Amino acid sequence: MPADLSPTARALRAMEILQARPGVTAGELAACLGVTERAARRYVGILREAGIPVESVRGPYGGYRLRRGTRLPPVAFTEPEALGLVMAVLNGQPGATDVGDLVGAALGKVIRALPENIGRQAAALREYASAAPDRFSARPDPATTSALVAAIADRRRVVVAYRSESGNEWEAEVDPWAVVVRHGRWYLLCYSHRADAVRTYRVDRVRQVQRTRHAFEPPDDLDPVAALEENLGTGWEFATRVVFDAPPTEVAPWIRPPMGRLEPLRDGCVLVGSTSNPTMYAQEWLPNVPFPFRVEGGPELRAAVASLASRLATALEAGPWTTSRPGRDAPTGGDRTWQSSSPTG
Repeated sequence: MPADLSPTARALRAMEILQARPGVTAGELAACLGVTERAARRYVGILREAGIPVESVRGPYGGYRLRRGTRLPPVAFTEPEALGLVMAVLNGQPGATDVGDLVGAALGKVIRALPENIGRQAAALREYASAAPDRFSARPDPATTSALVAAIADRRRVVVAYRSESGNEWEAEVDPWAVVVRHGRWYLLCYSHRADAVRTYRVDRVRQVQRTRHAFEPPDDLDPVAALEENLGTGWEFATRVVFDAPPTEVAPWIRPPMGRLEPLRDGCVLVGSTSNPTMYAQEWLPNVPFPFRVEGGPELRAAVASLASRLATALEAGPWTTSRPGRDAPTGGDRTWQSSSPTG
């Protein structure tokens, strides 16, 4: 904790720790507060003097805890906590600067509930900070997200109605393992009984969630983020296969997980996967890889790459171009001319 906190702020922090960690010992409380055990006991005493019923139990399994049924005062934020919260909200939801926005309205309520001096700074930060929207982010419906998270917590299988980016719609019965937020997009990591495989679905494309009576058990060693990264490039409508004339060790740093799985192939490597958006795959992902490659499949990706190649070739059909404008340092005091030609000269 910051060393310059007042005794009152440390006492409030001690109350939060007692609420979150029943049975915390004096040593643990002292470590969290950044003080000695003696000082930690003093803060417990301050809480008791203020009418907060803090109980203590001796022995190896003892510690401090709030009496059962204790009603605590409203949440209190320190200045760094309040400003950090506002910054995090604006970073994730640029529209929160607008009071008409759903998250913006909630943020306004939090700011109004803050103490006057902290609330004034938080309100100023919200008013004068601007956030550029992320064009790749997608905001799922809060009710849909809540239904999925509740099913995950209760370990209940659900039936989801889904619509892909290409407009195809289907229903799938899935074991919802986790909801993962990645680069502004929310994904459901699940086991699909329809596909008999692990799948990742964009939560903003889930149209409906219906809970079933069937229970499930997620994998014991599940790492949601790692599993999502591994499966983002599989299970989509359009197959992809791209061969690179470079070893896997050189190509791998340029490959994003949603692009597929990279495997050795003779003197080079091959990228095998699938996508729901061949156009984005061709225009945004492949051009960033600085190695020669051949698109062997599927037909949708080959068509998207051909369309891009045609557009770029058309852009060069006009040939060299010149333009002139006044130049202060031109030898004759007249115009300077810039000339550019195509890569083939």
